[in-house]
Amino acid sequence: MSSKSLEISYDFPFFMNEELDEIFKAHEKVSFQKGDFILEEGKMANEYYILDKGLARSFVNDFNGNEVTTHFFAENEIIIEVLSLFQRIPSQENIVCITDCECWRLDYDTFQDLFHKIPNLREWGRSWMSQQLFAYKQRSVEMFTLSATRRYLNLLEQKCQVIQFAPLKQIASYLGVTDTSLSRIRKELVSHTKKN
Repeated sequence: MSSKSLEISYDFPFFMNEELDEIFKAHEKVSFQKGDFILEEGKMANEYYILDKGLARSFVNDFNGNEVTTHFFAENEIIIEVLSLFQRIPSQENIVCITDCECWRLDYDTFQDLFHKIPNLREWGRSWMSQQLFAYKQRSVEMFTLSATRRYLNLLEQKCQVIQFAPLKQIASYLGVTDTSLSRIRKELVSHTKKN
């Protein structure tokens, strides 16, 4: 069993072919429909997913009860709530499908078995976690150092399917701006493009 999304997610130079085969075989193909919750706040994450097709997002509810998007998951990315999964605590976040999604699912117990059995999986895990930490740190700094327009353009560059499929309100909350501000930014960019 092989899939482009699995190959991309587990792209690590030290894996041997037989190790990758075992890891790939441990995943189960699952489908979700648009609007389905992959994980709900207050429940414990018992698996992670590799997104084969579709788009999903994680969000929290702020102190006023408004949804704030914390992350968008695009194709070939790992859908995970790290704190809940590895610390075995209820999730503070919700993860929901923006479109119909096809995923590869790996449950926590199977991951733990493989983690102890395949040393290279531990190394891959360390490498993946450090990349994620870097990305989250960069995003938190950019929220203060980049203009809203630049943050929008970065999102457009990095995950164009978000702009294509996610509602304006979700994108605005992710960028830390109001819907009105985001509408204005988009109009300005369109008129700027037309002038050039």
